[in-house]
Amino acid sequence: MIYPIRDEYLCIHSASSFILTGRVLAPFTLYIETVQKEYCQFPETGDLVVVSAPEGGEISQAVILLELIREFHAPLIVLPKGHPGSKRLKMVVSVGDVIELNCSIQRGTHPEQHLLCGSEEMAGVVLRKISDGVDVIGGESLKIEKIGRILP
Repeated sequence: MIYPIRDEYLCIHSASSFILTGRVLAPFTLYIETVQKEYCQFPETGDLVVVSAPEGGEISQAVILLELIREFHAPLIVLPKGHPGSKRLKMVVSVGDVIELNCSIQRGTHPEQHLLCGSEEMAGVVLRKISDGVDVIGGESLKIEKIGRILP
């Protein structure tokens, strides 16, 4: 299903979790920090910033996290597999033109931006950049709504 969005957010809800999506508004350098090295990614206008909250939470927190990436270009931190901090991550982020939700990866440990940890209800949902918004593939039983942007 295609959803036109410009600078607002698209929120996809299940009974116990959600994902929040926004489009990149201007190209920037995204730094992805791991224990061993730093990766650079170059999101283009229209690419997607997706925040996943596998256990639910406050949408306002997800909006802040999305804007830290989209507007303020904060780096992403990738933890090593087995890191105890992974269990405490309530929300995780991916940036790219296609992002697939997967419930079998550990939160915060996947540097490749095409995969994002999600709840079982979100598993298999794919978000794909289109010229004027996002194409949501899968998740037919999920509730989808637009939310206005909080920053000017």
